[in-house]
Amino acid sequence: MQTKSGNDRGFLLFLTLFAGLYVALIVGMLFADATYTSPAHLIEALKSEEIRYAAKLSLTTSTITALLSVWFAIPIGYLLSRTNFFGKTLVDGILDIPIVLPPMVIGLSLLILFQTSFGSAVESVLPVTYRIPSVIIAQFSVSCAFAVRTMRITFDQISERPEQVALTLGASKAQAFWRVTLPQAGGGALSAGLLAWARALGEFGPMLVFCGATRMKTEVLPSTVFLELSTGNLEAAVAVSLLMVIAAIAVLVMARAIGGRRGW
Repeated sequence: MQTKSGNDRGFLLFLTLFAGLYVALIVGMLFADATYTSPAHLIEALKSEEIRYAAKLSLTTSTITALLSVWFAIPIGYLLSRTNFFGKTLVDGILDIPIVLPPMVIGLSLLILFQTSFGSAVESVLPVTYRIPSVIIAQFSVSCAFAVRTMRITFDQISERPEQVALTLGASKAQAFWRVTLPQAGGGALSAGLLAWARALGEFGPMLVFCGATRMKTEVLPSTVFLELSTGNLEAAVAVSLLMVIAAIAVLVMARAIGGRRGW
């Protein structure tokens, strides 16, 4: 028994070593950012008209993107979880493409899409490329894939029995979904929205290619970090990075608090 106990402790220490190293790396990066800059640099960054515009645009577009992502992810996740159809494996694989593709390739693909006859027709009605709508599309093209994965896992974990009982009691498929299944998926929807929001806030590759990084036009916070680094203003770049970290932590705390109150 002592030998087994010793082996268990050794195994746990082995796992803890790897976990500790990765956690230390993350904490070390955040600590380095926090100690590199100062409150004065943060205040100076917030006083900049360009940075305030980028912050406002980032928060607005990320919120719109998160809502759109959840709106699409719920039906797609439910469809993948509850139904079988021809080509399901192919569709499932296609939905993973935005996750595995290099961000620059996604941006380039969007740029080419809006140069086709279809894209040109859309542009003639609503200008998209290198304008604010392109920011939302670029964020959505990546963020929605993460939300879909979250919602599919959520529906996979929800028992089908309550929904089947509702059907036997005379409810339609739609009624069973809205009144039985969807309320149980509230925690998953919150997680999907959170993940989509955080991903949208930090999206940069597609933005640079498809939206550009024009000051006071399509500049978001990741673009600001890039522009400040390009001009050698490292203090401002780190200050903006910290603003993004603070925003992400605030959303995480808010989501955990809401989830705790509802028992998710």
